[in-house]
Amino acid sequence: MANIIPEDIQKDLEQAAALHLRATSDYKKCLEFNKLMSDLLGRLEDANCNRMADRVMTILLECNPKEGTSCEKATIVGEKIKKLSSG
Repeated sequence: MANIIPEDIQKDLEQAAALHLRATSDYKKCLEFNKLMSDLLGRLEDANCNRMADRVMTILLECNPKEGTSCEKATIVGEKIKKLSSG
C-alpha cells in the first residue's frame, strides 16, 4: 500500500477542497466537485493509496448534488475535506 500521494493528485485534492467552499450554493460547482472527487478516487486507487481512496469514498457517499437546492450535507462534507487535507 502506497503511503505517498503523488504530487499531481495532492494538488487536485487541494483544488477539490477549495472548490467545495464555492460549491455549497452553486449546483454547477457542486457537480464539478463531485466529478473531480470521483476522478481522484480512481487515481488514488490506481496509485495504491488505499487509505486516502477510502477517505475520498466516504466524502462521495455524502455528496449528492441536487439541482435547485442547497447542499444539505455541506458541513459534514466540509469537515471531511478538512480532515482529508490535514492528512
